[in-house]
Amino acid sequence: MVLTLLASAALLAWLAVLLAPWQPHRTRERLEADPSAARDLKDVSVLIPARNEAAVIARTLAALGGQGEGLEVIVVDDQSTDGTWGVCARAAAEAPHAFTVRVLAGGALPTGWAGKPWALEQGFDLARRPFTLLLDADIELAAGTIPALHRFAAQRGAALVSLMAELHCEGLAEKLLTPAFVFFFKLLYPFALANDPRRRTAAAAGGCMLVRTADLRALGGFAAIRGALIDDCALAAALKRTGGTTWLGMSRSVRSLRAYALHDFWRMVSRSAFTQLRYSPLRLLAATAAMVVTLLAPPVALVAAAFASSADAWPAGASAAALGWLAMSAAYWPVVRFYRLSAPWTLALPVAGALFLAMTWDSAFAYWRGTRATWKNRSYASSS
Repeated sequence: MVLTLLASAALLAWLAVLLAPWQPHRTRERLEADPSAARDLKDVSVLIPARNEAAVIARTLAALGGQGEGLEVIVVDDQSTDGTWGVCARAAAEAPHAFTVRVLAGGALPTGWAGKPWALEQGFDLARRPFTLLLDADIELAAGTIPALHRFAAQRGAALVSLMAELHCEGLAEKLLTPAFVFFFKLLYPFALANDPRRRTAAAAGGCMLVRTADLRALGGFAAIRGALIDDCALAAALKRTGGTTWLGMSRSVRSLRAYALHDFWRMVSRSAFTQLRYSPLRLLAATAAMVVTLLAPPVALVAAAFASSADAWPAGASAAALGWLAMSAAYWPVVRFYRLSAPWTLALPVAGALFLAMTWDSAFAYWRGTRATWKNRSYASSS
């Protein structure tokens, strides 16, 4: 009876997701490269923070050559130890006339700053053009992506336009967790609400964000989000609070070059999961209850009903469980399809959810042990 009630609650929750006017599960907010767009990019600076990115940043920089004429690229080498500086210096020397590359040696991390905002702040001091593209060092842009972003931002008068990169999705762990990671992000930050200037919801994808330089300077630069671990959403929220319009969408033209094994996902999620919950034990318990009910109750109830000794237990328990799992899979399907996976992968969402829940608890335990986050060989104390 308890499992039946939980499965019924899950069914209602997933029906609410499917029927919500803002459709958080869908992938309709899209923007792709446009090779036919105007290619004059003399009013755009690209700002790339790079810490130990020697393995990927050459491809990132090479892809910028296919964007347009006059692009300025500023790379901040954030005290790398793997030869990132040398890779960037060679790229700067070999850059075609279409764009220029400047490499800046980043300074030591000051107290109160997170690593990425600090690296961006140092590079932002050199950015003087009307638009600044904040680009992660592992992001490869298809030709014509920046012109499309530039035109879209100009048409909407947006302070920030960001595109969620298409993440690597080839290995088993990636097929299980990559679409689920994107799906859960979309449920937390429904794109339609984040893109509505009348709503308080704010979100961005830090891998690729085009910002109006004047709006960012009016905030005080990255000092406004100096300690933020979820810096992209913090920046979108700061801009939105000052009346700026923001927009977030998905794109196949923005591709992540980084492959992820299970332990890579674990580090990435546990880095900021408890931060997302504002370090609140009550929020953690509420999130746990919500995930157990919506993700785990349907398959558990279905298995329990299958082994029930009473013949009439099957219709009551299994019907709610099966419909709940079906509704969950239907909500998950648009993101799974975006990643070119087959429909049976939608049934694996409970497994992915259980893993993400474990990562969230690991994030909380690390915080209670005194470490707010660990990323790029930097640790942030819980008291900082």
